Amino acid sequence: MIITPGHLEKLKEISGPKGWMEDPADMQPFLIEPRDKYQGRTALILLPDSTEKVAEIVTYCARHKIPVVPQGGNTGLVGGSIPSENELLINLKRLDRIREKNAPNQTMTVEAGCILSHIQDLAAQLGLLFPLSLAAEGSCMIGGNLSTNAGGVNVLHYGNMRSLVLGLEVVLPSGEIWHGLGGLIKDNTGYDLKQLFIGAEGTLGIITAATLKLFPCTSEKQTALVAVPSPQAAVDLLALTRSISGNCITAFEIMPRLGIEIVTRHMPETRDPMSTPHDWYVLLECTSSISRSLLDLEQVMERILAKAMDMGLVLDGVIAKNETESDNLWRLRESLSDAQSHEGGSIKHDISVPVSAIPAFLREAGALVETLIPGARPVPFGHLGDGNLHYNISQPLDMDMQAFLDKWQDLNRHIHDIVQRYNGSFSAEHGIGRMKVDELAHYKSKIELNLMQQIKKALDPDNIMNPGVILK
Repeated sequence: MIITPGHLEKLKEISGPKGWMEDPADMQPFLIEPRDKYQGRTALILLPDSTEKVAEIVTYCARHKIPVVPQGGNTGLVGGSIPSENELLINLKRLDRIREKNAPNQTMTVEAGCILSHIQDLAAQLGLLFPLSLAAEGSCMIGGNLSTNAGGVNVLHYGNMRSLVLGLEVVLPSGEIWHGLGGLIKDNTGYDLKQLFIGAEGTLGIITAATLKLFPCTSEKQTALVAVPSPQAAVDLLALTRSISGNCITAFEIMPRLGIEIVTRHMPETRDPMSTPHDWYVLLECTSSISRSLLDLEQVMERILAKAMDMGLVLDGVIAKNETESDNLWRLRESLSDAQSHEGGSIKHDISVPVSAIPAFLREAGALVETLIPGARPVPFGHLGDGNLHYNISQPLDMDMQAFLDKWQDLNRHIHDIVQRYNGSFSAEHGIGRMKVDELAHYKSKIELNLMQQIKKALDPDNIMNPGVILK
């Protein structure tokens, strides 16, 4: 469909005086993917301030078969919210109202443009917790978190976004509004429709609001960074931690020595808290909503580490004495992606395998990388507790950056083949977007692809909703 000047003027009228932009300089920040892998183009960015305006925009676009791309905070890493020349961008940042705070029900109903950190702060004001936490929480929006089924560091305890939502409001590709904002924990009245749209990356509809689950606020927290002799020791430490702490373990992150060196070399206000270098590190955190008078979490952490050292699973470690020290330990982990950019080119993977398979995967993948690109420097890190690793590879020190990056696609396929053999996933938490469409077509079974295509066709027969994302 050709988007005519008449279409643009009508959509401006629908959106209202502050509801659109077309100046190239103003639009530029909305059209660049955070890693600069995608540069978008569009004739118009629409900025509706209500669900009804979103619905009116989509109704008009559906009538004229104009494709649209929904966008939140534009923090995604697979190009899923970047438009092409023949698509219009609908950014939801003006849908930022808190519709309801219900402390007795432990829920909050928010619009899609609400910033994640704002939601966390509002939950804390209620004496409750919204546990989704990730590096981009100061700029990512809850609509995008829902559309990508975001995970983050607390999935081990609380689950990803699928587990944190009780209801959705969605504008369908027809322009109709599905009002599904129920706050019920139990509701077995047919299909759980909200799960269709969570993780669909805006290809089946535009999420405009959500009812979120809140949890008792954390009253105790213990954070420790420990050195472990191997990834297998890290896996064994996870099992030990679970057996001693029960359900108190909320985060369990693995980092290699090279990761610590890169962070402390490039990121200000970071330092290695241990005097002796080690090959592998685990950042673990235990939290509880039970008061210290009933559960002393400090004793729990000390018992875990004492037992682990007796078993040879931990070589050294530090326990944060206060919130500042805890933040400093987390900064080592959360700065890894940014720090890697200072080391030249980086080929990235967002994979998951069963936790028990992580040591074998790391051995096999490391040998493969050395064979394919001698001198390349793997920096695998991430959420060992739920099997999700960011298997990032920094370029060899003596290699041209572009020559290294040109190997991205070939190396991806080899790494993903290993992941497939371990019954893993080539996209654990970042989604498919535009970047991994071919990978999905390659690794998913024919019946899975057919089912997804049938769902897409049923809800979006004219393919106007984020075309080219997830499915070809």
